Amino acid sequence: MKRHVLLHLSMLVGCLSALASQPADDGNYYRFTQPLYGAAYYAEYAPTDRLDEDIRLMKEAGLNVVRIGESTWSLFEPQEGQFEFAWMDRIIDHMHKAGIKVILGTPTYSIPAWMAHKYPEVLAHTTKDVQRYYGMRQNMDLKNPVYLRFSERIIRKLMERYAQHPAVIGYQVDNEADSRFIDNKDYFEGFKQYIRQEFNDDLGELNRRWGLNFWGMNINTWDEFYDRKGVTNPAYMLWWERWNRKVLSDFINWQIDIVNEYRRPEQFVMHCFMPYLFSMDQVGAFRQMDYPAINVYYDRQDRQDGMKISYFADFVRPISNHHNFICTETTAQTSSSSSKFQNPPYDGQLRQNMYAFFANGANMVAYWHWASNHFGAETYCRGLIGHDQQPSRVYYEFQRNAAELEKIGKQIINIKKRNRVAILFSHDSKYGLEFMPYDPNNYDYRDYEIYEALYKQNIECDIVSVDKRQDFTGYDMLVVPPLYIASDELLRKISDFVRQGGEVVMFYKSGYADLDSYVRPVVAPGPLTDVCGFTYNEFSSISKMQLKPNAIGATDNSVDVWTEFLRPTTAQPLAYIDHPFFGQWPCITENSYGRGHLIYIGTMPSKDLLRHLLIRAADRKGISTVERQYQFPIIFRNGTTEKGQPIHYIFNFSSTPQTVSYPYASSTSLLDKQRLTKDATVTIDPWGVIIGVEK
Repeated sequence: MKRHVLLHLSMLVGCLSALASQPADDGNYYRFTQPLYGAAYYAEYAPTDRLDEDIRLMKEAGLNVVRIGESTWSLFEPQEGQFEFAWMDRIIDHMHKAGIKVILGTPTYSIPAWMAHKYPEVLAHTTKDVQRYYGMRQNMDLKNPVYLRFSERIIRKLMERYAQHPAVIGYQVDNEADSRFIDNKDYFEGFKQYIRQEFNDDLGELNRRWGLNFWGMNINTWDEFYDRKGVTNPAYMLWWERWNRKVLSDFINWQIDIVNEYRRPEQFVMHCFMPYLFSMDQVGAFRQMDYPAINVYYDRQDRQDGMKISYFADFVRPISNHHNFICTETTAQTSSSSSKFQNPPYDGQLRQNMYAFFANGANMVAYWHWASNHFGAETYCRGLIGHDQQPSRVYYEFQRNAAELEKIGKQIINIKKRNRVAILFSHDSKYGLEFMPYDPNNYDYRDYEIYEALYKQNIECDIVSVDKRQDFTGYDMLVVPPLYIASDELLRKISDFVRQGGEVVMFYKSGYADLDSYVRPVVAPGPLTDVCGFTYNEFSSISKMQLKPNAIGATDNSVDVWTEFLRPTTAQPLAYIDHPFFGQWPCITENSYGRGHLIYIGTMPSKDLLRHLLIRAADRKGISTVERQYQFPIIFRNGTTEKGQPIHYIFNFSSTPQTVSYPYASSTSLLDKQRLTKDATVTIDPWGVIIGVEK
């Protein structure tokens, strides 16, 4: 230990960090001074010791950061209380000597074998009555005191060992955290205590709000409170999902509390979110982090469209008050665990996706992972170098990307984005609709479909969680997926947004149930009646049908799955179903309310119909009028550089050259230093990108 303390102190002299300590007003925010471009690295996975060779290839490739350690508890502590760090000392020391920065992970998402063997109670038992066994990751009960005690010990050991190492610029706590249906006794007891606190120990209130009189399931003592297995009550299930999100958020922040006792002021801490893992409360988990981090696995070859990158970025970026993020994992060659779906990127696609991250506010892009595995469940998640351990086509494209970033990187990080449109995201509504589904295909919460309609016509948006904010100041347009679960207060705020001049496009089933999944005992849409300008008390499942001729302008005038029988008061009908029965009521309306408007879609529209309805709202606010001259595969992303200059990305997500008329003020093309003048004809290569910065 003494050797490393002395070594680390000596290496601190003159250490150059990727993060400059420039605290913002809150005193807890650090600015990247260069983009980080790297990969996850696991020397312990290599079939032979090739650390020096890997580092040589990394340096030749221009890689400047590695992410390590999050999967290696069994190596750090091969037996209970027996700690071995020399192997990691060597890796971190060699990285530092090579000038490669290190992000160190806490290894809590993959427990060692001795723990499962000696303390089997740490293994999860699920709500589906399945016992988890050793042999997979994330198989533990996150509330188990034995697991937490050993987790705290290994985190402290790592921080004591490496917090002062100058190669370490930041920490990742855990990895892609998810509750994975945990339902152990201690986990359930925690839920019961959570409910007792939330309901002030009032069983009468619980029975009333959850409607437990139905089927005679009322609870008369807290000892009778039953666990999640077999539960059919929607309110119970909704609160259970809130508990899952709270457990994960608390777990992440508990780890950060420990890390914060040791980390240096210039180091950051983060967790890598998977936005599709909706059991995570991303807002609560982020509250102590400097940057949100995301792991994004996208489509490649002919299906490459950049949309998942943008969606995930627009999901996590608004969580941060500073509106930047880092990408800790993304596809290098392929991301399939088996030999199926091996679709490595075409030439140029790795570069295009790298810039898609930076265009959406990233300060770092790292691949999963450096070297392809020769064994294990992810054998065919191929990295920057293949199974032959030699530089590959993808490696050389990475190398060219790194050289480009070396020249222009400082101009494309720390960008700020100010989007005028927001999609309102509700975890509660997503789960509430899952428990009370209306779509036989189970596509109930249509946020990604809505996002696609905006993305492909170049309307940039934020995805705003109702857990983060319910004040929509700063936005001109709000798109609301089926807001099935909502408080009266949230519905009033949406109404106020419209009244004050906002444009809203709202989907069916919004406002139907309260925060306990209790259907409001009033004429629908309840608190939204005035802003929507209609009432209804009937609805129906439908098969695909056509609309009567209307002024919306869509070519595909079809609707499907669901319709509500809307009875306008002040709203104007926009469309009727062409059917002798359903055609009695409009299924799409528009209402003027105060200074704004609300378009209500009481049915599931075709993609083309949805696109035209969004255009209708955007046109009233003059949103993205320049960019909407073009449609996918031409995609625009915009922002402002650290120096306050407008920066414009134009992507061609296709295999053929595309020509556009440059729509912005005179700019410099960062990639080739050419002058870009307004309305000049510009050709974008297949799978290419142009980056213009206004003077």
